[in-house]
Amino acid sequence: MKNTYPFGLYSLSFNALKISKLIAIAGLLLFAACKKDAPSVPKTNNGTDTTGKGTGTGTGTGTGGGTGTIVDTLTPSKVAVAALDDEVNTFMTTYDVPAVSVAITKGEKLVYLKAYGVSNKSKGTKAVISDRYRLASCSKQFTAVAIMKLLEQGKIKLSDKVFGDGAILGKTYGTKAYGLHITDITVDQLLHHTSGGWGNETDDPMFSNPTMTTAQLITWTLDNRPLDHVPGTNYDYSNFGYCILGRVIEKITGQAYAEAVKTLVLTPIGITDMTIGGNTLADKQAKEVTYYGQSGEDPYAYNITRMDAHGGWVATAADLARFLVYIDKFPVRPDILTSASLTTMYTGSTANAGYGCGWAIAGDSYFHQGSLPGTATEQARLGNGFNFVILTNTRSFKANFDFALDQIFWKAYAKNPTWATGDLFLK
Repeated sequence: MKNTYPFGLYSLSFNALKISKLIAIAGLLLFAACKKDAPSVPKTNNGTDTTGKGTGTGTGTGTGGGTGTIVDTLTPSKVAVAALDDEVNTFMTTYDVPAVSVAITKGEKLVYLKAYGVSNKSKGTKAVISDRYRLASCSKQFTAVAIMKLLEQGKIKLSDKVFGDGAILGKTYGTKAYGLHITDITVDQLLHHTSGGWGNETDDPMFSNPTMTTAQLITWTLDNRPLDHVPGTNYDYSNFGYCILGRVIEKITGQAYAEAVKTLVLTPIGITDMTIGGNTLADKQAKEVTYYGQSGEDPYAYNITRMDAHGGWVATAADLARFLVYIDKFPVRPDILTSASLTTMYTGSTANAGYGCGWAIAGDSYFHQGSLPGTATEQARLGNGFNFVILTNTRSFKANFDFALDQIFWKAYAKNPTWATGDLFLK
């Protein structure tokens, strides 16, 4: 398996929206690349930047007060938005995608929730909104928010060192003296992918030694993979770095990673159906879709469970939509993080201003894509008051696939469709 990754820019074009006969001023936003979990063969993103028009209407700050446990009974959208359905169907046909699940919020109301296609081709099972999908790198944002909650609780500082005497993980991992600068790595640097090594540019260790446990892999990496840069000076997208953050969360909370995230993030906002995925087809979770590889990929040949903190979560589109409205800095629903914590999370580093703590940044919009064999995902919090989630059960190596996934929403948005005024979260 070749573990190198193309570095590409995902562009977000804000398209024309009429508001009381006003056309928004044109603006171009380039998303910083958010590289993905391991491909088995090289993948090229040939998407081009596009210029469009739009506005940013959402200016809420959030209160950080939390809301307790919330339980919603969801139903799919009753009235089709033809512009969106057309874009989804075109995307599915172009890239041979069996199933797509879409959730869209406007003003923190869930205004569109729909499943398309089939979740299991051999059985002809129709996709439904309760289907769960592997999130791939859209898992990282849950790890980042959990760290921010620990920050607010005073249990961690972003400047805390991770390895070595007096550090969070001490000398739990590794059998040799730590290499140069490893004991300088901080929580902040892991969040921003600026730890100095172990990233896509130099073969992310997460996709080596597939039979090793998480602890064995971290020990092997510390023993055998020196850093390439002084921590804090270079951006290199690292799944392995977020694997380490998972262990940081475990150390501080005394809980397994998944349970800690449920306690800190999921349960308070009413998400009860998320779990860490299994590896094989036999390990498929209840209500989980079947994944389909393209270009010879096998979606069931990877250690998904070991990817927990960077790529292991399984969820519905509605789960992610709910997650977004509680961390989006808009005022309708109280955010589960303070405004200060959200600003910290959505701020880049000196090495890469376009990538914050688990989020790519484009002005006042924040997003992330994810990709694994059999999986392609995106979640986006937008400065215009919308959020969107798109989940699929395959990925394609045809040109512009990642860009086309992102553009499903924007092409529909450009047609100025009529969105529902009710809230599917409350039904």
